[in-house]
Amino acid sequence: MATSSAEPTSAPRCLVTGAGGYIGGRLVPELLDAGHRVRCLARTPANLRDLPWSERVEIVRGDVTDAASLRPALRDVDVAYYLVHSLGSGRDIEQTDRRAAHIFADEARAAGVGRIVYLGGLTPRDVPAERLSPHLRSRAEVGHILLRSGVPTTVLRAAVVIGSGSASFEMLRYLTERLPVMVTPSWVHTRVQPIAVRDVLRYLVGSARMPPDVNRTFDIGGPDILTYRDMMMRYAAVAGLPRRLIVPVPMLTPRLSSLWIGLVTPVPAGLARPLAQSLRHEVVCGEHDIAAHVPDPPGAPLPFDRALALAVQRVRDANVTTRWSNASVRGAPSDPLPTDPDWAGGSLYTDERERIVEASPQALWRVIEGIGGENGWYSFPLAWAVRGWLDRLVGGVGLRRGRRDATRLRAGDALDFWRVEEIEHGRLLRLRAEMRLPGLAWLEMYAEPDGSGPYGAPRTRYRQRALFHPRGLAGHFYWWSVAPFHAVVFGGMARRIARTAEKSTGPDGRSAAGGAAPGLHRAGARHQ
Repeated sequence: MATSSAEPTSAPRCLVTGAGGYIGGRLVPELLDAGHRVRCLARTPANLRDLPWSERVEIVRGDVTDAASLRPALRDVDVAYYLVHSLGSGRDIEQTDRRAAHIFADEARAAGVGRIVYLGGLTPRDVPAERLSPHLRSRAEVGHILLRSGVPTTVLRAAVVIGSGSASFEMLRYLTERLPVMVTPSWVHTRVQPIAVRDVLRYLVGSARMPPDVNRTFDIGGPDILTYRDMMMRYAAVAGLPRRLIVPVPMLTPRLSSLWIGLVTPVPAGLARPLAQSLRHEVVCGEHDIAAHVPDPPGAPLPFDRALALAVQRVRDANVTTRWSNASVRGAPSDPLPTDPDWAGGSLYTDERERIVEASPQALWRVIEGIGGENGWYSFPLAWAVRGWLDRLVGGVGLRRGRRDATRLRAGDALDFWRVEEIEHGRLLRLRAEMRLPGLAWLEMYAEPDGSGPYGAPRTRYRQRALFHPRGLAGHFYWWSVAPFHAVVFGGMARRIARTAEKSTGPDGRSAAGGAAPGLHRAGARHQ
């Protein structure tokens, strides 16, 4: 995609890595509004295709661990935003982050980039690195690597980010809403300095214009210093909930805490664990020097209660532009696709269903695009719920990530334990499974015109394919062990999707007006 010719050629060019993630997806439009030209680096450019700003940016394929792909991406770039990091804990994660940071630093220096801007984590200054959680230690190390790159670098260090869709906000929201009485880990008494996402974005945008002699870290935070217990109590007040009873106990380790968070919230244990580990340490800003370069306007930084109120209202209005799940992509662009003419990886099991629907393609598509989240999966809700719980028990994402938007999907969206891999609006929805599986799995749904039915009413052919590429003997065993249930799960899904589309069609064969189609079957519903 080319940059709009209406933009002035003298405007600074910014490269945004992680543009499909929670922060990156919100930063891009802010940079555009500030007059910058923007180039986005994406492993899968199609995932950015449906974003509202995609036509205003240049999108290039690449990966921060691949030096060759970074070279064209960094060419003629004035400011490079480094907004990628691994999630989880352990030596492999730290090694991956270290390697990626070194590659990016070397390539940015070779390309003559004017500035690197990195959003890292706020760490306590008096705690040795070896005592930090792997998550915080890795983010601090990435900052040090970029500061030593030879490219002027701004490292912004933030603690808990409060905004609709952030992992920290989702943890806070679900724990407080679902548990009026909580037995909590001792870290609920740890002091932190949260910051509103809009202030994070303001500092990120402002950092692009720092003078070339600035090469340092800046602590960024809101005006309130609170314990996690304080934050839960304040959330209850802002959301209009009764006062919560919180009982801290010392025996809940970060690992047990993450499992507990994974059971109560949509945030899976693999992501909850580094967040819980990080909350063991007091993270409070030691300075506010950023204001010398990015002055705070009146009323900023936002107080915690105001940031909460804005986030809660966005959730209630179903106006969440990005979510923490945006960046949680399993699989790689090199993975084979179900459209490969000669299957690239060996066996491919399929379950195919087809039905003639006495409804217009538009009515059927509305049902297809509304699948998942609150609407459920149209068949055997208990089976879907059990599959979601089993996935969370083994560290997967489970069924509770829900949807970013109640009626519209776009490429790259998380959808319960699926990811929207391809969408052709009005015709095709392809989902790639992100639950824990011994192989790769897809679910495809098609709406295809099929002439006219009785009395000239439009008719549509619904096609559904479930595909599974097994990995090893375990993969083959998995497919055949669940095959007996396919008639109930996939057959029932096809029947009920067709029936729902037909019920939503008026007597003239046209789609009935209104929101989601009636009669949706719920499974794994979320409190929103």
